[in-house]
Amino acid sequence: MNTLKTAMLLTSLTLLMMFVGEYFGGQNGMVLAFLLAAVMNFVSYFFSDKIALAMYRAQPATREQLPRVYSIVEQLAYKQGLPMPKIYLLPTESPNAFATGRNPKHASVAVTAGILDLLDDEELEGVLAHELGHVRNRDILTSSIAATIAGAITLLAQMGRFAMIFGGYGDRDGRERGGGSIGALLMLILAPVAAMLIQLAVSRSREYAADASGAELTGNPYALARALQKIDAYSRRLPMDATPSTAHLFISAPRLRASDLAGLFSTHPPMEKRVQRLIGRDRI
Repeated sequence: MNTLKTAMLLTSLTLLMMFVGEYFGGQNGMVLAFLLAAVMNFVSYFFSDKIALAMYRAQPATREQLPRVYSIVEQLAYKQGLPMPKIYLLPTESPNAFATGRNPKHASVAVTAGILDLLDDEELEGVLAHELGHVRNRDILTSSIAATIAGAITLLAQMGRFAMIFGGYGDRDGRERGGGSIGALLMLILAPVAAMLIQLAVSRSREYAADASGAELTGNPYALARALQKIDAYSRRLPMDATPSTAHLFISAPRLRASDLAGLFSTHPPMEKRVQRLIGRDRI
């Protein structure tokens, strides 16, 4: 299913870029857009994880820097028969974490500085088990590609906004199109398309599945439930900025910069429901 979702995302990007290229440049524009889409597909498949990590200034962490994380991840990975993922640190005090990569052999787990200060060892183990659940369930590739492709589509929408502000485009017949109408059309259509692709590829059920995998792996659902409640409460006081196209990667939904798109890009179930599924009630 995740392979099918990945193919759908890459095909959707190609078709959308060809449509935009044909609209603005006719047949030559469509050919150029196809070539650009081919490059984007290649980059999305092989480098989407690096793009996501770079976007949040994640730095590779050594065992000496993060001994707690290395010790926990090594034990959890061994239990599941997974290769040891690369460990990254995000320089922010807002507590959060995410996993990315194209397969278990090329997986990375990133944690924020804030989550290490907030959680005790049992709670941190629950969070890291959740992230390795994403790795084991093999939905990290789909999530990473969805982030890259949605980012590319929203970039097209931003280009439409600039068109709306700075003027018009000439169409292939030489007639001038109004920049405002094009910009408005792109903003109205492309951003929801990006959101739809994420919604189709990254369902809320993946978070429930990763929660269940993490609880099963540690045998301690209460620790993960406590961690989720702590992260949710602390994040409200110290929110983490995130782009809509990458918010689905995190264990807890960060604050979106584009608040008007927050509902469109929402891929996390309510925290109360996640806790309820773990321990049978919505709070500890």
